Amino acid sequence: MSKAAFTPVSDLSRNKVIKHIQAIVSKSEPDMAHIVRGIGDDCAVIRVDGQTYLRLSTSETYVEGVDFDLTYAPLQHVGYKLVSAALSDIYAMNGQPESMLVNIALPNKISTEMINLLFEGIGKAAKVYSCPMVGGDITASSSGLVVSISVNGVVHEDAVTYRSGAAVNDALCVTGDLGGAFAGLKILLREKRYWLDNGAETNFQPDLSDYEYVVRRQLVPESRNDIITAFAELNIVPTAMIDISKNLLQDTMQLINASGVGVKLYSGAIPIALETRAVADEFEEDVDQYALQGGEDYELLFTMPEKDVNILVEHFKDVVVIGKILPKSKGMQMQTGSGDTMHFDTSQME
Repeated sequence: MSKAAFTPVSDLSRNKVIKHIQAIVSKSEPDMAHIVRGIGDDCAVIRVDGQTYLRLSTSETYVEGVDFDLTYAPLQHVGYKLVSAALSDIYAMNGQPESMLVNIALPNKISTEMINLLFEGIGKAAKVYSCPMVGGDITASSSGLVVSISVNGVVHEDAVTYRSGAAVNDALCVTGDLGGAFAGLKILLREKRYWLDNGAETNFQPDLSDYEYVVRRQLVPESRNDIITAFAELNIVPTAMIDISKNLLQDTMQLINASGVGVKLYSGAIPIALETRAVADEFEEDVDQYALQGGEDYELLFTMPEKDVNILVEHFKDVVVIGKILPKSKGMQMQTGSGDTMHFDTSQME
C-alpha cells in the first residue's frame, strides 16, 4: 500500500471511523427489512415478525492498557464495570436486557485465580441487572487482557427511544450527577504515580477512604435501570435518549445531530456531587470541566416535553433539567453561571 493511500487511524475520531465502516458495509448489506435501526445508535434494533416487541443488540470491549489498568483496577471491578457499560446502551434505548455473551482473550500473565475474579464481577453484575451470561468464547492474547460483552435485550415497539427524536422546546434532562468518574480516575492515577515514584516493589496501600464515592464512580459505575422502570410505571416515553459514556458535551452533540436540532445547556444546572467538587478543588481545577468532558458516568441523557418532566420529577427525584432543545439554526450553546452564552463548534467535537 502506498503512503498516499495510508490514513493513520489516529487522524480520525471514533465517530468518523464508525461512519467510514458504515459506508463500506452498507454497499454490500443483504436484505435488511427486519433491521429497524443499525449502526448509529446505542443499540441495533431488530424486528421479529408477528411480535410487538423489538430485539436490541449491543456490545462493549475493554482492552488492558486502554480501557483499564490492572495497577489500580481490581479484576472483579473490571468485570462489573464492563457489564454496566454494555447494559447502559440497552437502557439508553428504553429497553431491558435479557442475556449476554462474554468473550475473553487471555495473555499468559493471567492466572486462573485472576480469571475467577473477573467472572465474579461479571456474575455479580449479571445478578444485579437480571441479565444472565449464557455463553461466549476464549482465545489467547499476545499482549494484554481483552474482554468483550455482547448483550441482547428487548423493548416494546411503542416505547423504543432513539437518539433522533428530540423536538424543539423539549427539556434536556440527565440522571444522577456528572464528573464523579473522572474525579475518581484523577485520584487513582495520582496514587499510581506515587507508587511508581516511591518504589513499585513496596507493598503500598493508599488510603482512599476520603475518596470512596468518586473512586466507586470510576471503578464500579451503576447503569440506570431504575429510571427505565420509572418510565414504564408512569407511562412516559422520552423523545430521545443516549447514555453518557464519552462525556456530556460529546453525547449531547450526538443526540442533537441525530435529531437535527440545536440545544442550550445551563451550566449552573448540571448536577455535580460535593465529593467531585472536593477533588477538583484539591487539584485546583475547574469542576465544570469534569462534568462536561470527564466521561464514563453512564448516566442517561434524554429529552421530553415539559408536561412529562413535571410528572417524572414528582415520582423520580434523581433527575435534573439541564437544557432546552432549540431549532437547528441555534446550534449548540451553553449559558454560563455569569449569564454569558458560549457557542460550540459541533464539527470539531465529532
